[in-house]
Amino acid sequence: MNAPAPILVLGIGNLLWADEGFGVRCVEALAAQWTFPEHVQVVDGGTQGLYLLPQVEATSRLLVFDAIDWGLPAGTLQVIEGEDVPRFMGAKKMSLHQTGFQEVIACADLRGKCPQELVLIGVQPVELEDFGGSLREPVRAQVQPALELALARLRAWGVVPQPRAADDRTGLFDQSLALDAYETGRPSEAEACRVGDVRFLGGEG
Repeated sequence: MNAPAPILVLGIGNLLWADEGFGVRCVEALAAQWTFPEHVQVVDGGTQGLYLLPQVEATSRLLVFDAIDWGLPAGTLQVIEGEDVPRFMGAKKMSLHQTGFQEVIACADLRGKCPQELVLIGVQPVELEDFGGSLREPVRAQVQPALELALARLRAWGVVPQPRAADDRTGLFDQSLALDAYETGRPSEAEACRVGDVRFLGGEG
């Protein structure tokens, strides 16, 4: 019997810049709540850019979570498919990671190794210029709906996700970066510079 086609579920973004962390928080929640067959990989892509090329080229179906500036009301969820995915991911440079991922898709396509199916689940951000900040409420409220969209697509691809046991909440990365720890451990706006590092912004340090 033929092995099932590989599937990559990828979260892209930067946890340190408010709503830029949406994609990563989505795969964090997905991995914490569900388990998947071996042919499905759930990956925190962060800001790795072209370093993701080998994983993208090795998959047949790619599902991406990200924050995208569509110019729509804050918190709006959109699902983009196929050839439209690279166009939207490069429409506005909110950060270096997006241009990098557009290049990943372009490189895979040029090499004849682009995934057969591409799906982007994106959210309209509220705030990006808050260094050390977390997801704003309209964006945070869309994490679970985004997961439901992803699960529906995975099931359409023949995947049967299994709920993860409550005592087996495996994380994708160091638990100091997990959402709860990040929320309780980060300094307030009054206690820390939230637009960058004051040592490099001409402030007192």
